[in-house]
Amino acid sequence: MIRRSLSLFAGLFAMILLVGWLMGIPFTSSRLVEATAYALIALGLNIQWGYGGLFNFGIMGFLMLGGFAVTFISYPINASFWDSEGPWMLLRAAIAFGAGAMLVYGARHSDRLGVRGKWCGFVIVLAWFVAYCVYRSQIDPAAAYIEETAGFVGGLGINPVFGWLFGGVLAAGVAWIVGKIALGLRTDYLAIATIGISEIIRALIKNMDWLTRGTLTVSPIPWPTPLPQDYQAGGMESLDALILARGGYLALALVVLAAAIWLVSRAYAGPWGRMMRSIRDNHIAAASMGKDVKSRQLEIFILGSVLMGIGGAMLVSFTQIFDPTSYQPINHTFLIWVMIIVGGSGNNWGAVFGAVLIWMVWVVSEPLSKAIFEMVSYWSTSVGWLEIPDIESRSAQMRVFVLGLVITIALRYAPKGLIPEVVRRDK
Repeated sequence: MIRRSLSLFAGLFAMILLVGWLMGIPFTSSRLVEATAYALIALGLNIQWGYGGLFNFGIMGFLMLGGFAVTFISYPINASFWDSEGPWMLLRAAIAFGAGAMLVYGARHSDRLGVRGKWCGFVIVLAWFVAYCVYRSQIDPAAAYIEETAGFVGGLGINPVFGWLFGGVLAAGVAWIVGKIALGLRTDYLAIATIGISEIIRALIKNMDWLTRGTLTVSPIPWPTPLPQDYQAGGMESLDALILARGGYLALALVVLAAAIWLVSRAYAGPWGRMMRSIRDNHIAAASMGKDVKSRQLEIFILGSVLMGIGGAMLVSFTQIFDPTSYQPINHTFLIWVMIIVGGSGNNWGAVFGAVLIWMVWVVSEPLSKAIFEMVSYWSTSVGWLEIPDIESRSAQMRVFVLGLVITIALRYAPKGLIPEVVRRDK
């Protein structure tokens, strides 16, 4: 298995060199940074599915949370917001939210005061209604005022690395809520529930203009490392500055990915990993042996979501723009699942390999298809035939075809992935 893995990674390295030769170093360096972020995201899904058997189809929601987090932390401070009444209005809204949460919490424990049966359910529903009305009575005027006077809240102007960390923390908090609600569902119902929650997150982020600027987008978001402009200001050539800047960002991203792989691999190789494998393979037997299945599944769901939040923050930092409308399920959920399927679930190196391979195939297939179509079209017109119409749109559609072809070939010849899970059993 080690020889096979080394051979596959050597082939992937050769493929990257070929792409660099054909497409140029600026294009390839940019794609490698993105591939590193996707590798971290795929590692998070591998923890949830490969380690715990949790069918999470809400990846896009956690990526959006990471993108919002790094935007909020690293974007420059909006002085027009802080000099207005907006902060005080948001504080009142936060107090109203806290009061509503305490009201709902008290209603859920109203049985301790003697409320029983249907009356208990009525009290809970009434508490939710009152809490909602109280909160909306404060947040709606605050949102309208902020959008009118300042546009949106803005950021805190802190280093983006802290935004990456906050992305992981924010994703962990949402994953805890989602896990408490949905982890008791069967695999297929869990997938449906996570899809719905992901769409709820996208709708909230897309429509909360006072906080995220919504469809107007936020840019430019700072880098945690020097930008090409910073190197150019010192007299460096534009191409050298671009390569050096992206190389610095790639090095930082690789450090984060390496740390995640090391920590996860250490944990999975120990007793915790054996416990998670037992729960994944037969949760009923694991529960009969005294394992708290629900708590362990919640634990692994949160851990995987943390990596997704950090990866989503890394992507937004690199592109320097947060656009909620750019998040699409095929790019930010389905593509991640393809990475795990092709690479091999339950294997960290398989997840990383699948992420880099699939992302490179995804981004290269469009320009390569366009070049082929243009060549064929030139040949057909030279012999008196018609040219190929709509080459641009056809080339973009070829990405899906190529991706489907890769999945088909991988499942035919490597149904468990190119680098499948290896379970060592002591004899």
